[in-house]
Amino acid sequence: MTPTFWILTFAGTATLAYLLVGLMIRWTTKRQILAIPNQRSSHDTPKPLGGGLAIVTLTLLGGGFMVLFTSGWQRVGVVLLTAGIIAAISWWDDIQSLPSLVRLGVHAVGAAVAMAVFGYWDVIALPYLPVLQIGWLGIPITFVWIVGLTNAYNFMDGIDGLAGSQAVIAGIGWAIIGAIVDSAVLSMLGLLVAATSLGFLLHNWAPARIFMGDVGSAFLGFLFGVMPVAAAWGVTDYLDLTNRGVANTELAALMPLTGALILWPFLFDTSFTFIRRLKNGENVLKSHRQHLYQRLVITGFSHRRVTLIYIGLALVFLLLALGWLAQIGVLPLAVLLGLPLISILQLIYVSRIETRALASQK
Repeated sequence: MTPTFWILTFAGTATLAYLLVGLMIRWTTKRQILAIPNQRSSHDTPKPLGGGLAIVTLTLLGGGFMVLFTSGWQRVGVVLLTAGIIAAISWWDDIQSLPSLVRLGVHAVGAAVAMAVFGYWDVIALPYLPVLQIGWLGIPITFVWIVGLTNAYNFMDGIDGLAGSQAVIAGIGWAIIGAIVDSAVLSMLGLLVAATSLGFLLHNWAPARIFMGDVGSAFLGFLFGVMPVAAAWGVTDYLDLTNRGVANTELAALMPLTGALILWPFLFDTSFTFIRRLKNGENVLKSHRQHLYQRLVITGFSHRRVTLIYIGLALVFLLLALGWLAQIGVLPLAVLLGLPLISILQLIYVSRIETRALASQK
């Protein structure tokens, strides 16, 4: 496939997504499918909900086309079907709230299906350490990773432009990684996600005209959870999962950290907030406004400003992920030092902003 093909596919898909989201705005407004402000909300007035349906629809259509007419997509097709079921349940939840355990159960089944298709991480590489052979321990690690990221992405969809912009960057990242590991399948899936998310983002950028909804955020979180697992178990050919050579095994070991780095701003924010609330004895399943990005908004930061901060973080960690995967020069050292350092600086920054905001109110 030529560069022209990739560019035209991306541009065409993004345009279709933009037009489809425009139709969704009219339809959801007419049907009164709206996001009503509540305690967790960062918006003041009802807004159309369900823009993520365009992301889901076009990604599944594009993937379905590839399944029918391109070799190497059969296994991905099963996962896309599972992602579609998760999206359907999430759309139901958007319209009529479902119990948390029901949603979690569906995500768990989705993770199990993905692992049945692509297996699990049995080798993990970390900077300057020997490759870890984790064997069967990879089963719970991979399971928690997929379920956790599915929910984390949902938790981070709370202000204008945040989830959409991160999906564009992460999708482009996986498209590039597909080129690095010689997998057109991975590149195309990343491109579909990035293009559909961009079309949505043009309507969701602050001030948003429509929200993504769980239908989009759970769908994206699940796919981003499965991508590094799929890449690890079929580095150059998704249909050949049993004949990996030493080089492929080493490359597969790089995928867990690669997947984490690409979405580190979301992972760190969600993990830190979860642990903090758990430590304080709070109900971690209850809606709240204690994520780092929400705390910045509460202090007076605009949605656009916070989203731009997270875009900057996402771009930095994408570069670290690509450098880590390519094992270029001192970039593994940059990953080793940058991961905790940037995260600590993020915490310090949020804390100082909150301190200044409190001082100004006195």
